[in-house]
Amino acid sequence: MREASFIERNKEKWLSIENNLSIHVDVNPDELASNYIELTNDLAYAQTFYPESRTKDYLNELAILAHQKIYKDQKASENKLKHFFSYEIPYAVWQMRRPLLFSFLIFLLASIIGFLSAHYDENFVRLILGDAYVDQSIDNIRKGDPAAIYASGNNFGSALAITINNVRVAFLAFTFGVFFSVGTGYILFSNGIMLGAFHYMFYEYGVLQKAMSAIWIHGTIEISVIIIAGGCGLMLGNSFLFPKSYSRMEAFIRAAKLSMKVLASTIPFFILAGTLEGFVTRYYHISMTMCLLIIIITLVMILYYYILRPFQLAKINQWK
Repeated sequence: MREASFIERNKEKWLSIENNLSIHVDVNPDELASNYIELTNDLAYAQTFYPESRTKDYLNELAILAHQKIYKDQKASENKLKHFFSYEIPYAVWQMRRPLLFSFLIFLLASIIGFLSAHYDENFVRLILGDAYVDQSIDNIRKGDPAAIYASGNNFGSALAITINNVRVAFLAFTFGVFFSVGTGYILFSNGIMLGAFHYMFYEYGVLQKAMSAIWIHGTIEISVIIIAGGCGLMLGNSFLFPKSYSRMEAFIRAAKLSMKVLASTIPFFILAGTLEGFVTRYYHISMTMCLLIIIITLVMILYYYILRPFQLAKINQWK
């Protein structure tokens, strides 16, 4: 994009932000945070494509003023982390809400296909999950403990291994987006098929409710974050396919910055999911109430942080 077009597109927004920073009355903190996000994004763009320009210097000065206004009388390091998770991540989520929705729909469709395929083809579950895993699960079901497989290994080792594997799947879902979103679609679809077949196996033996009370203790976060990582991958791939008014490289850089922020936000959730699977899921039979409470709490956390919070801030700050 030519620098003149960049300035023309954003000058009204910059003047509005400059006005917010210059007035001496209190401004809504959410609006200030939104201003800072907008400025840092535009500054990063200007530093990349117009490194010697006055535009970059102007945006840098505004960003410094915004930073000082937001962080005065507070420790900068603490505020940066708080600001990142409280405002920058919701802003990035809002900007990529459509890829996230498409990721969810792909995964949901694949799960339904996996469930129905297992229903109409008795060999499908074994084809997808493998004979050894299915035989072990059937044996556990007959013993009255359908989720016994999650009790194998020690707590810490299981939690660590599970977290690493979940991060690996999420990383693949993201990085495969560079293949024009097809790679990400494959990761989402294959995992959705697996989930659908997995559920049908327990449904077929009449223990779906009991098994799910265990599996979704960690699965609520695990599946949600894989879908979010898939949305990041689709964002990355779509920047190649649909660059809009930007060059493909410009669109890719902007998409990469947004999606990597959202992907980084999923790491704490993956650690929590691994911890739950390693330390809590194995004790699911102790209390159904405990299981339901954990599932509800983790679901509310995901829905609030990745749906409700971005929507609230978008409404307050009139994000497009």
